[in-house]
Amino acid sequence: MSIDPSSIPNFGGQPKPQQAQGPAGAVVPDQDLVKQLLDQMELKYGVDEEGDLVAPWEEFRTYFMFRGEEDQAVFSVRTFYDRPHAMESKAQILDAIDDWNRRTLWPKVYTHTHEDEDGTATVRLIGEAQTLIGTGVLLEHFVSSTVSWVRAAIEFDRWLVEHLGLVEDVDSAEKPEDEG
Repeated sequence: MSIDPSSIPNFGGQPKPQQAQGPAGAVVPDQDLVKQLLDQMELKYGVDEEGDLVAPWEEFRTYFMFRGEEDQAVFSVRTFYDRPHAMESKAQILDAIDDWNRRTLWPKVYTHTHEDEDGTATVRLIGEAQTLIGTGVLLEHFVSSTVSWVRAAIEFDRWLVEHLGLVEDVDSAEKPEDEG
């Protein structure tokens, strides 16, 4: 079966032929480029045992990972939210992240059942955004996407705290007992 070229919609002009190494002005991002970007954003970061860059926040960690080979290479920004949620609240958590995933582009958030040191199972959340980079991307696009993904990871944590009413828990934990 072949596709009739005339059946493909034209969204503004004829496509321009691109060379095999990617579009003009494209770069293939690497870890050094991400380090420069994180430095410009004034974010603290380190390298984990797998060689991935990681930027820690108080309630989560964001990893900047490169996976795959050549034209299939992927850049992923993955955030692991450290706040544990009880297994009994999983349905409420799923409703919340379904709402987030419907209304936003990134990060796409999913659950992970985690066994704590004491053997208790809890629900943890992971957010992720990724893009193919193997054939190259425009530097401006890579930078703006990465910055947007980091900001959205932070925003998700704030949104979840407000959405689930965790603000009261945080506020009450900060008050001295005699103010009650």
